[in-house]
Amino acid sequence: MKRLKILMIEDNPGDVLLTSEALEESKYVVDIEVVTNGKDGVDFLFQRGEFKNSKRPDLVFLDINLPLKSGHQVLQEIKSNILTREIPVIMLTTSSTQDDILTSYQEQASCYIVKPSEADQYLEFVQVFDRFCSTLAE
Repeated sequence: MKRLKILMIEDNPGDVLLTSEALEESKYVVDIEVVTNGKDGVDFLFQRGEFKNSKRPDLVFLDINLPLKSGHQVLQEIKSNILTREIPVIMLTTSSTQDDILTSYQEQASCYIVKPSEADQYLEFVQVFDRFCSTLAE
């Protein structure tokens, strides 16, 4: 089975840990790279600065509330560039506001998932992730 390279742009170490542990239950094998702010996320994707040797991910998990650049700003940069616009972006955030959800889809997010508030709810996240990835393989 193909390994999926995921870039997670997330500033909360607890969310990174819970997401990483949850993905161990996925039927997909994943390698996760983590950056903790929006600027580094964009630099990673465009292979700039300290990330000049990074490999483009198969998928991005993107939080909305990030330092230096918001998730919405990062998403706009990803989707406006021919080199990165085809990379699927899953918004993985605590925000459940209609405004953030609608804005993310208008900015061409592939999927919007509200982060589970409890560790045991991450099983549902894994199920959504697996279903999403199965559409990528088609």
